Amino acid sequence: MAGPPRLRVDIVSDVVCPWCLIGFRQLERALAELGAEADIRWHPFELNPGMGPEGEAVDAHVARKYGASPARMAETRAAMAAIAAEVGVVFAPGMPERMWNTRDAHRLLFWAKDTGRQTALKLALFEAHFARGANVSDHGELADAAAAAGLDREAAADVLASGRFADAVVALETRFTEMGVTGVPAFILGERGLAMGAQGVEWFRRVLPRFLPRAAA
Repeated sequence: MAGPPRLRVDIVSDVVCPWCLIGFRQLERALAELGAEADIRWHPFELNPGMGPEGEAVDAHVARKYGASPARMAETRAAMAAIAAEVGVVFAPGMPERMWNTRDAHRLLFWAKDTGRQTALKLALFEAHFARGANVSDHGELADAAAAAGLDREAAADVLASGRFADAVVALETRFTEMGVTGVPAFILGERGLAMGAQGVEWFRRVLPRFLPRAAA
């Protein structure tokens, strides 16, 4: 008996991007409503590749990068929180306090891509950043996230200490930029369709059937 239709979805994102978490939950909700499943593959995009190891206070970062006033930031956060709540995402008040460099987080995600635990690791990293305000450039925090995702903490720590996969991360970022990905989240559906941004559950529910494998439909 054939199982539910299964769609490959490549998600280009960063672990410090709140819309990436919201967009993933919207996709997840739409898939459930359609009775479909997805083979999720996470790919790197660094929102702040030049960020120093000390990080930067979030409010100062947003004001500097986007020119947003405190009032505008408050409006944006309230609107985002309302959209997030629709798919069960609740951001901890006041978190995160700082933005961090995410290159090492992406190296770890690349290492986890063939383990079957990559999505669990991505969600653990989202949780670390948005629920606890953890430093997601710190190797100890990253190794803890790997352990929380069911991966070997010592092996994760070895990857982080070695510097492995840095070139692979940069190569992937370059590839997706050349494909037209200029911001995140970006969803590549069935290796054919590119959607930019958190589109909403209804949009995904309407569009996903176009990309579901024909043999499984």
